[in-house]
Amino acid sequence: MTDLFKLILDILASRFKARATLEAENLVLRQQVNVLRRRTPKRPHLNNTDRFLFVWLYRWFPSVLEVVAIVRPETIIRWHRAGFRAYWRWRWRSRNRVGRPKVSAELRTLIGEMSRANALWGAPRIHGELLKLGFEVAQSTVARYMCRHPRPPSQGWRTFLSNHVDGIAAVDLFVLPTIAFQILYCLVIVRYGRRLLVSFGVTANPTAEWISRQVTEAFPWDHAPRYLIRDRDTSYGPVFLQRIRAMGIRDHPIAPRSPWQNAYVERLIGSIRRECLDHMIVLGEAHLRRTLRGYAAYYNVSRTHRSLNKDAPLHRAIERLGAVVSRPVLGGLHHQYCRI
Repeated sequence: MTDLFKLILDILASRFKARATLEAENLVLRQQVNVLRRRTPKRPHLNNTDRFLFVWLYRWFPSVLEVVAIVRPETIIRWHRAGFRAYWRWRWRSRNRVGRPKVSAELRTLIGEMSRANALWGAPRIHGELLKLGFEVAQSTVARYMCRHPRPPSQGWRTFLSNHVDGIAAVDLFVLPTIAFQILYCLVIVRYGRRLLVSFGVTANPTAEWISRQVTEAFPWDHAPRYLIRDRDTSYGPVFLQRIRAMGIRDHPIAPRSPWQNAYVERLIGSIRRECLDHMIVLGEAHLRRTLRGYAAYYNVSRTHRSLNKDAPLHRAIERLGAVVSRPVLGGLHHQYCRI
């Protein structure tokens, strides 16, 4: 800043000097610049004051470009244009801006949530939903604040499984000894959609023909599932495979020694054991069939399931009026509660 002040004083003093004196001083100053250029080949360091002075002189006296020695003429022109842009940027920010109103944080958050929750929706669809919710916003604004998906939009596994679960059923066998140490086989068939215990059968000799008959009785022709999951037990012979193919059911055996791949029916068998059969001694085939029939009715109609949001496989309505009464199930092992 001191250099600029001295320069202004020199300019004012030059008004009172003779022309020959000014020309001599200019020659001396130019020669000094030439000497300095020979001694310092590197680019000279200029501060903002120096740049302002060169630009100001160029603004009022464009011919000064012919005598500039330490910088190139195009450098001064570039400084001038940069200053022009900075000036108009400052002027634009300082004035009252007009145009579209700012988008609220609530609306930006809502647009982001919609785009993340509905990967198949584009800007037109989200814009239509916002219009129905009373938001006056342009479609281009919606596109600006949408969530950018790193890959083409796709459904999640939860959505995929829930859309296919109604067409899947599972079947499995478990064994149980009677009071006389006779081994009985129980076949359980469950549908994935509502964890519904569709059917069960009890026999001492589970052949492929018997299993095929149980499957035919469990699924009417117009209600058969699309897929049937089972293990690789030898009881499922060629007769069983021919029967389910005729019903339009695709057979899907699990990997060897991998019961976790048939988890739904394995969990159902575990519930039958823990909640029913582990607490009694089976007297015979008829006794086991009668016991499982009572438990199946309780399981499908009254027993609540966490996977069904505390509902029963056969939807259980909420009762709000009346006195609560209970009815024993399986001799009092469980109870059904309702209002009357």
